[in-house]
Amino acid sequence: MPAHLRLKQILKRGALVAIANWPLVLIQFVADTIFNAMLLVPVVGGVVLVMLLVGADPTALMQMEYGEAIPALIGALLAQPTALVAFVIALGIVTLGGSVLMFGVKAATVWVLVAAERHAGPLEEPPLRSELLASAFQVSISRLLGGMRRLFRGYLTLGLLLGAAYLTVSAVAIALLFGPTQASFDNRVVVTAASTLTFAGITLVNFVYLFAQIVLAVDGVPVAESLRRVWRSLRQRALLALGLFGAIAGLLLLATLGSLLATVALGLIAFVPLLGVAALPLQLMAWLLRGLVFQFISVTGAAACVHLYMQTNTADTQLAAVG
Repeated sequence: MPAHLRLKQILKRGALVAIANWPLVLIQFVADTIFNAMLLVPVVGGVVLVMLLVGADPTALMQMEYGEAIPALIGALLAQPTALVAFVIALGIVTLGGSVLMFGVKAATVWVLVAAERHAGPLEEPPLRSELLASAFQVSISRLLGGMRRLFRGYLTLGLLLGAAYLTVSAVAIALLFGPTQASFDNRVVVTAASTLTFAGITLVNFVYLFAQIVLAVDGVPVAESLRRVWRSLRQRALLALGLFGAIAGLLLLATLGSLLATVALGLIAFVPLLGVAALPLQLMAWLLRGLVFQFISVTGAAACVHLYMQTNTADTQLAAVG
């Protein structure tokens, strides 16, 4: 089968598995919302510190996204080392606690998707039948808790490795921006190179991280062995893996652009007399829809990756038996 048709089938199967196990989308959405709400606590505290100690206007800081607000708060608190250390410690504690929550949710999600892959029939082949969707539904309290118990320690170790990889990529980008080579090139070239390297590095790290999670759930091997198996699997199915990753990244990009357009449109409505009253419920609905769409794409991508890896394992087993 041509690679593009095979990729289409993998994505279709992943989407159908995600639809069949729709509670996973809600679970991940709730967990992500809780994590963001937890991050809001130190951010609000940092804004109060900036307002009291530096005298800055808190309105602009509160309107920023987390990715912009946190660096802005750190920059504003540089003149107050004690307050800065307190803010960083608080942010670190909340981030660590929220990350532990997300590791547990991810372990449960992947464990259910592996069970769905094992029990589901050929969902991607038409016609679509309700009994196949029913067989793909594997969400239960016992299975979710079982996934957390079995995979949490390995996922925590992977999370620490992920953090170390993020720090490495960030350190390389900072070295490019502020290192001795920066003066030898145009500043725009350096910034573009650093941004591209950071995006590519984090993208690759996330891709390997997702596959390592799947290997841990499918094979039950140690973390080091899971990384070796990820490399072997990606090398064998490099074209399909890259195509799958590109398709998921493209869907996330389209969803992001749609979210930005909706935000701009709702912002314009807010300035219209009378219609501005409806802006708040519309914004809440847009936020809810955006979160669910992003989580559905995430679950679809994870289910597609599970299918790709388990198909690779099956092919390897058949070759070994023939050999």
